[in-house]
Parts: sequence; C-alpha cells; structure tokens
Amino acid sequence: MNRNYLAIDIGGTNLKYGIIDRAGRLIEKHSVTTEATDREAFLAQLSAIVTQYRDQIKGVGISVPGTVKHPDDTIYGGGALRFLDQVNLATVLNLPVPVSVENDGKAAALAELWLGHLKGVENGAAVVLGTGVGGGLIFNRQLYSGTHFQAGELSFLFDTRNLGDIHHSIGWRGSAVHMIERVASALNLADQHDGYAVFEAINKRDKIAWPLFEDYAKEIAHLIYNLQTIIDVDRIVIGGGISAQKIVTETIQSAYDEMFHSNEMVAAVLTPAEIRASKFANDANLYGAIYHLLLKINAEV
Repeated sequence: MNRNYLAIDIGGTNLKYGIIDRAGRLIEKHSVTTEATDREAFLAQLSAIVTQYRDQIKGVGISVPGTVKHPDDTIYGGGALRFLDQVNLATVLNLPVPVSVENDGKAAALAELWLGHLKGVENGAAVVLGTGVGGGLIFNRQLYSGTHFQAGELSFLFDTRNLGDIHHSIGWRGSAVHMIERVASALNLADQHDGYAVFEAINKRDKIAWPLFEDYAKEIAHLIYNLQTIIDVDRIVIGGGISAQKIVTETIQSAYDEMFHSNEMVAAVLTPAEIRASKFANDANLYGAIYHLLLKINAEV
C-alpha cells in the first residue's frame, strides 16, 4: 500500500491534522479543540491521533507554537501552550517512522516555498495573522531560522517605550483573534469569536466595524513596512485563517502603498515588497510541516 504522511498543526485553540502525499495533495483533514490546559491530557490527545494512522504512514510532520531548535526538534517556550516548553515530541511519540517538528510561522513559510506563492521567489517572507503574529523568512530560496532558531518571531516586536506591557507588542496589536474580538464587541455580537459575522460587517463597510478593521490593517502594513526596510525581499505572503478573506490583503496593501507614497524620500529610496495572500490560508502549517519532514528525510535540513 502507498503510504502517505501525517501532518499535525498544533494551535492554542485548535489541533488540526491531515494526510498529505509526497506530491503535496491534502487527502483528508480534521480539526479538534486542543487540550490546552494540561500537558498530560494534551499528549494523550496527540498520541490518540497518531495511533489512528500509525500503520498507514511513513512519517509525521508537526507544526507547533514556540521556538524549535534543530536538529533534535526540542520545543522551547511553547507559545500559548507553555507546557510544551522543553518537550521533544519525537521522543514522546516514540514512533518507528521519522518525526519532525517545526515552528508554526516557519512552517507557513515553508508551505508557500514548496507549493505556494513563495515558490520560485529568491527572497520572501510569510506574516501569519492568528492568535499572535507568526513569521517565516525565505532567503536564497531556503528557510532562514537564525542563530538561535528564532528568526521571524514577529509577535515579540514591541513599542520600545512599553517593553513591559504585552498590549504594546505586535503579537497583541496584530492578533487576528483580538481584532475579531474588538469588532464583535463593538457590534454587540453574542459570540465574541464569530469571525463570519465580523467579516460580513467588514465587507459591507459597516460604520462601526470598518474603522476598527482599517486600524488593524494599518498596524500590519506598518509591520510589513518596517520588516521590508530590514530584510528587503521580493514578496511577503499574508497567512492565517483571515487571509482567506480577500479584503484583508487588499486593505493591508492599500495602507502599505499609502505609507510608501506619503514620503518622497521613502518612495525614492526604498522598493516595496509585493504583498500576496497565502495560497493555503489556515492549512499552510499542515503543508509546511510535511515539507520540513521531507527536507529532513532527504538530509537537507
């Protein structure tokens, strides 16, 4: 039987998993609520998912929040899942097939490099809008991880005057989850996480929702502007679940263009990056986890 690969995307809210073949075809996909409060319950949940496919797969690729140090793939920090700090999932799962683990922002960038909108791009980046703001950098058509495997940790960019206040971090101000909560609250929605209702209002340019969304788009455009002055890439891809909404990239692009053209010196000296929506949106980490696994199997990482 032709064996495929199990892709797992661990998030603070949902745990997504699916089967992907060597050509990058997503054969099946599932999502469950993450056991986010207890380490043992979480590891039991993860093991149960893997056990379902144990005899059908030839490898497991996992995307996680937090810093992942290679080559042993130990997790540090763990993002929203702090109990993952210093956990090595390959050791915990103890499988007879290869297991690889990569940071979620880097996985998103790898997905776009493999089969998405960074394929064939010499230098690019992914900016992932989720609970926080993830990132992945592609230099010379390869993932750049940095000396300490923390390149692209965009959530930890702060207003320098307020380093002690998380509310002044890009991870907070650029959070898609928090933006949806702010808009939902302003609209008096019963469900503060009702993204569908929020974007219905945004797409209608609702007088309450639209200004809040515009401010959010300007925040992300400002991030991309500053990022481009440092890394000077050809293309930046916007990822995360909200990237499936066409209006997200369009509004960020508009705010970004306005920043460049509002200052003659900036327009004369700097070249803006092209901004595109992710090809894979909320599934990017699944694809990227498997591409990282394939690179590891082929001894390319």
